Amino acid sequence: MSSGLVDAPPSEPSAPPRRRRPWLRWVIAVTVTVVLLVVGVAVGVVAKLTGNVKHEDVTAEDLGATRPPKVAGTAMNVLVVGSDQRNGKNAKYGRVAGERTDTIMLVHVSSRRDNAMVISFPRDSLVQLPACRATGALPGQQPHLGMINESFNSGGIGCTWKTIESLTHIRIDHFVKVDFTGFKGIVNAVGGVEVCLPEPVNDKKALLHLPAGKQMLNGEQALGYVRARYSLGDGSDIGRIQRQQMFIASMVKKIMSGETLTDPAKLVGILDAGTKAVTTDRGLSFGVMKDLATSLQGLDAGQIRFITTPWHYSLTQPGRVEWVQPQAGRLFQIVAKDHNLQGVKGGQAKVGRSKIQVELRNGTWRTGLGTQVAAFLEQRGYHIAKIGDTARKPQAKTTILYGPNGETRVPTLSADLLAATPRQLPAARTNRLVLIIGDDWKGLKQLRTDDTESIKGFDATHDTCAT
Repeated sequence: MSSGLVDAPPSEPSAPPRRRRPWLRWVIAVTVTVVLLVVGVAVGVVAKLTGNVKHEDVTAEDLGATRPPKVAGTAMNVLVVGSDQRNGKNAKYGRVAGERTDTIMLVHVSSRRDNAMVISFPRDSLVQLPACRATGALPGQQPHLGMINESFNSGGIGCTWKTIESLTHIRIDHFVKVDFTGFKGIVNAVGGVEVCLPEPVNDKKALLHLPAGKQMLNGEQALGYVRARYSLGDGSDIGRIQRQQMFIASMVKKIMSGETLTDPAKLVGILDAGTKAVTTDRGLSFGVMKDLATSLQGLDAGQIRFITTPWHYSLTQPGRVEWVQPQAGRLFQIVAKDHNLQGVKGGQAKVGRSKIQVELRNGTWRTGLGTQVAAFLEQRGYHIAKIGDTARKPQAKTTILYGPNGETRVPTLSADLLAATPRQLPAARTNRLVLIIGDDWKGLKQLRTDDTESIKGFDATHDTCAT
């Protein structure tokens, strides 16, 4: 399927650089957590749902003597990890000993119960890891500079909890751990989730084969969709996180719709699937979930915001990412102090970066330039829909192609580029922008230190199918 921008130079796909294929499970974890935290449940099924939830102890010894203070007493911060454990029903996805996570995020529910944030920590984040004690068969962790997901492999959920607290200075109240099978059950219970595909997908590794356009995915298809990497978008880990966030937004919007919340059978089915999928600390009992859900009944999808910790690629360790300051620190302070993100003003006067999809076409002979530019744009919060080469090389000028529906998005992208010429294609039918990289490519403008749009993210009303 084409991008809908007619008269644009045809593109030839170019493969992104090969990276390790992670088992990103954050999409599974956040879906379950949001479901459990924002909907209520009838008293008659409480006993059944309570019995579904599994518990794992996290002790004071695991978390250490020095923890961040609880500044906002009635706010709730829930650490969410996705487990790739492959026993039982998960064995069909490949038998691998042990348990890992590339999924680490935080769900923050405000004290007033009038908004919630879901913050994702990229798996390749290079951070200072704290000491963790050995537990069971796990060896523990010595203080060192390493990838953020090492903590789970070294010391389990207790070490991950301690690591996130030490890095963000946010007091965490509870944790939730989720697996593959539970995710599929929730998608099926809600009746499928709609996504938009710019072109057909045929991914043998993800067992996913879908035509282009709007698709209603069932549980198995949804799992393939959130696992797929190289067959969708630009092939990067960040690109997949962005796509998964939009999938979660679509699911949350459907769950919180009147059609779902007023259907008792469907609602109980969703909660049954969700509670079967989770392992929590003993303090996060189903009763606590239910009480919190009751207090959140007035919340709507527009008050649930999805954010990725501001990041950039590391200059010292290729393939790793580092958190951008002061933006990351400001985000963590907002959460720790339970401030509302609505007060954070970004630098964009019109459409925000997180609402803009960009297709990149390399019009130069510089191999890999499209992938490099994609990484820079992803750092700013843009969604990269596709990377390719123009069939006619070279292109002298860097150009932004847009249709009538994408006109309001052009100033945002133009403001980030050192040089680019916008060109309207009146017959185009999409709001996506096509950036053709020419021989005059000069790069992106330096990000201002007061530009805080990267910590605003998008809310659960976000519609990837809108034109």
